[in-house]
Amino acid sequence: MEPSVTRRPLSCVVVDDEPLALKVLADYCAQVPFLELLGQFHDALTAVAFLQDTPVDVVFLDIQMPRLTGLQLAQLLPAPGPRIIFTTAHPDYAVQSYELPALDYLLKPISFERFVQAAHRARAALHQPVTANAPTEAPDPAATADEALFVRHDNRLRRVLVDDMYYVEGQKEYLMYYTATGKILTLQSFRRLEELLPTGRFVRIHKSYLINLRHLEFVERHRVQVHGASLPIGETYREAFLELLRYHGKL
Repeated sequence: MEPSVTRRPLSCVVVDDEPLALKVLADYCAQVPFLELLGQFHDALTAVAFLQDTPVDVVFLDIQMPRLTGLQLAQLLPAPGPRIIFTTAHPDYAVQSYELPALDYLLKPISFERFVQAAHRARAALHQPVTANAPTEAPDPAATADEALFVRHDNRLRRVLVDDMYYVEGQKEYLMYYTATGKILTLQSFRRLEELLPTGRFVRIHKSYLINLRHLEFVERHRVQVHGASLPIGETYREAFLELLRYHGKL
């Protein structure tokens, strides 16, 4: 039997110019036993000065802030730097955040469940080496093959493997999952689903469609094909979608 290992707490700071958001995140940190909050900052410049002198494991970082944005702050951190978890009310920044070694991207209002998921991801990431100025590596398919969601359907929870999800279609207040085992209709919002899915592997291409990049077969000007299905690309989603493809080396 292997000896048990006591893991040290993860040191963290919270940076957000909104007092309420700062308080919520600090309260969340206090409820997670393995997080040790070393500071909370409403001013990005003050946070930079602290982080340059004090090494921490994780930074929960807002993006849109006066004088210095979270994206700019992340680029100023010493290397090897802390794990970055972006927190923002603006989904438009998602593609930019992936160009940095960001561990996760949380959309406000952030649920405690989603916060805990990100904290556990940070805890697991600490066991992986960090290379200075290197982007976060893509998940190993073998390591993520058993990731699953539980989807409510016909008064029961059905387990759906993440890799078996081809795409999801919005139908008013419902979502239709198209999966390797068939279609599943559930009462859910895209926002809630995006909070649960692994970062960087799924993308909205249209107000009514979210696709799994692993099942993307080809891209045309106005359409994509995912597992044999031809789906439209919405004008408001086109540029962010193409940028994400470029980042993943698919263009």
